[in-house]
Amino acid sequence: MAVELDVFVGNTTIMDEEVYQLWLDGYTVNDAVKVRMEGGVLDEIEASADVLLSDTMDQYRTFQMCERLLHSPTKLANQLLFQIPPHRQAMLIERYYTFDDAFVREVLGKKLSKGTKKDLDDISAKTGVTLKSCRRQFDNFKRVFKVVEELKGPLVENIRQHFLLSDKLARDYAAIVFFANNRFETGKKKLQYLNFQDFAFCAGQLINNWTVGAVDNLVEDMDVDLDKEFLQELKELKVLITDKDLLDQHKSLVCTALRGKTKAFNEMEANFKNLSRGLVNIATKLTNTKDVRDFFIDLVEKFIEPCRSDRWTAADVKLYLTHYTNSAHILDTFKHQVVWDRYMGVIKSCIFKMYHD
Repeated sequence: MAVELDVFVGNTTIMDEEVYQLWLDGYTVNDAVKVRMEGGVLDEIEASADVLLSDTMDQYRTFQMCERLLHSPTKLANQLLFQIPPHRQAMLIERYYTFDDAFVREVLGKKLSKGTKKDLDDISAKTGVTLKSCRRQFDNFKRVFKVVEELKGPLVENIRQHFLLSDKLARDYAAIVFFANNRFETGKKKLQYLNFQDFAFCAGQLINNWTVGAVDNLVEDMDVDLDKEFLQELKELKVLITDKDLLDQHKSLVCTALRGKTKAFNEMEANFKNLSRGLVNIATKLTNTKDVRDFFIDLVEKFIEPCRSDRWTAADVKLYLTHYTNSAHILDTFKHQVVWDRYMGVIKSCIFKMYHD
C-alpha cells in the first residue's frame, strides 16, 4: 500500500517563542504541551495532540542543544549547526539571561557560591519560580560575574560586549555583580520593602561615582571595587559633627533656608544634629568591610526611619537634603567640598529612591 507524504526541506531552525519561554520557565515537556493546548494551539494549527507533543519535544531538544552556545553568546553567531537569523539570536540570548525580580531579590548581595546554590530549593518554594529556572538564573549570575570580575574597563560595557545583552539588562547584571562583589546586606527585615530595581538604581549611582573607574578609566577591576582612597578621604568629613561651631553653623544655615518652606520644619530643626551625625558617621566608617555591607541598613536606620517617624514626605526629604548638602559650601572652615559633593551626591540619590512615602 502506497503512502503519500508531503515533505518540506529548509535550513532555518524553527523556534516557537512561546515554547522557548516555557522551556526557560522550567516546564516539563508534558506540562508545556498542556499549556499550549489550553492556549488553543490545536485549533490554530489543526493538529493532533500527538503532533503537538512531538513538536514540543523536538523544540525542547533544539533548545537544550543551543544552551551551551547561550553560555557564550558570541559563539552563537559564528556556529554553523543552527541557522538562526540575527534578530532571533538576539531574542534567544536576551530571554535566556532575563531573570525574575522575585528571584534576584532573594540572592542579591549573597556570595555566588555552592552554599547559596543549596538554598535554591527554599527560594523556589518562596518565590514560585521553578527550581530549574532558579538554577538557570543563578548560574547566569555566576557566569557573568566570573567573566567580568577580572576585566579592565567599564562594567556595563564589558557585560554588553561579552554577553550581547541590551543596555537595560546589562545594567541590571552590573548591579548584581557589584552587589555580589561587595556583599551588601539586602535580606534584613527592614530592607524588605525595597525591590530589586531600587537596589539596581543605587548600584548604578555607586558604580558611577564611588568606584575607582569613576575617576580613572584605565584601572583594573575599576567598576567592581569601591575607591579605597576616596573612602579614606571620607574620614575628613567627621569635622562637620566633631567641631561644635561648625555643626551649629551648618544647622543655622540649613534651618534658615528651610524656614517657612515645609510643615515638617520643627522636626527638621529638632533632629538636625542626630541626622547629620548619622549621615557623616556612615561616611567615616566605610573603610571597614562590615560597614560597607551594612550601607543600606545604615541609611534606613540613621536617616529614613527617623524621617518616617516624623512623617516627612518625599518632597520634605528632597528639600532637606538639598539644603543640607548645599549649605556645607558656605561653611567658613570646611575645606572638603569635593569629597563632600561626591559623597552626598550618591547619598541623596539613594535616599530619594529608597524613601517611599
